[in-house]
Amino acid sequence: MFRKIALLYCCLLLVCLLHAQDNKKPVSIIFDTDMGPDYDDVGAIAILHHFANKGQANILATMASTRYEGVAAVLSVLNTYFKRPDLPIGVPKGNAINQRDFQHWSDTLIARYPHAIKKNDDAPDAIALYRKILAQQPDNSVTIVTVGFFTNLSNLLQSAPDEYSKLDGKALVSKKVNRLVSMAGRFPMGSEFNVNQDAPASQYVFQHWPTTIVMSGFEIGVKIKSGLPLIHDVKIKNSPVKDVFRIAIPRSAQDSAGRCSWDETAVLIAVAGTDPYYKMVPGTMVVAADGSNTWNEKSGNHYYIVESRPSAEVEVLINKLMVDSQH
Repeated sequence: MFRKIALLYCCLLLVCLLHAQDNKKPVSIIFDTDMGPDYDDVGAIAILHHFANKGQANILATMASTRYEGVAAVLSVLNTYFKRPDLPIGVPKGNAINQRDFQHWSDTLIARYPHAIKKNDDAPDAIALYRKILAQQPDNSVTIVTVGFFTNLSNLLQSAPDEYSKLDGKALVSKKVNRLVSMAGRFPMGSEFNVNQDAPASQYVFQHWPTTIVMSGFEIGVKIKSGLPLIHDVKIKNSPVKDVFRIAIPRSAQDSAGRCSWDETAVLIAVAGTDPYYKMVPGTMVVAADGSNTWNEKSGNHYYIVESRPSAEVEVLINKLMVDSQH
């Protein structure tokens, strides 16, 4: 009974959220993802494309923050499936984490679905693409959503002037980026995968990023389980998103109720905002050399979110958005 009430409540809230944004410009987003080893990234990009279909988001590019062979092809599969085959895709060309999905769902997607980009070498360097796209945007207009490692963002901040802009990376970010929204950290302190895997990059970003950073921490998404309504919907066929959850969920006992929805929450708050589900706590995230984080609440332009509504309501909403993205 509670879930039925929560579903009705969330549907009403979703209608209100979308209606409230009808007269607003879509949020211009660069989506930066490890797209594996976990698969909540797939749910996140599905929700992002759904928001774009509704006119709430304008996707500028999809960036990989990992360099396992096949990540560019997977992004190409998903962008093509959502009828945006020409979305720019960037891949790190230098040192970067090389981790892929242990369930090998990426192999299924590449084998089963059309995609123009076949290998990572077919995609441009992520930093060059960041600089090209940012230089073309109006000032203070871009939201970067990162749900993976901070490798690209650290390299972007340290990039030199080039053919696209006379500004160095930090100045270019300061001029063009409105905010960074990230699935990162564990609050008020702890250690979290996206941050600790490339700890030097994370440390550099949180010390030098010039705009507001909003974070959905580990403790938010771990309580929100998604994917089961998607894989049980018999009307959804020939979907790479459904295939990923269908393949991956049975391979881990801890996912029997659905996969934790860390990355989906970052996309949700980046486009729809934090109200009414969350409120923001201001301060500064401090990243140690090992990638663990603490929180300085006295000052700063960083924020982490805390719940204003029960996580079960967000769970219903995220599952609905994922299913709706398939219709």
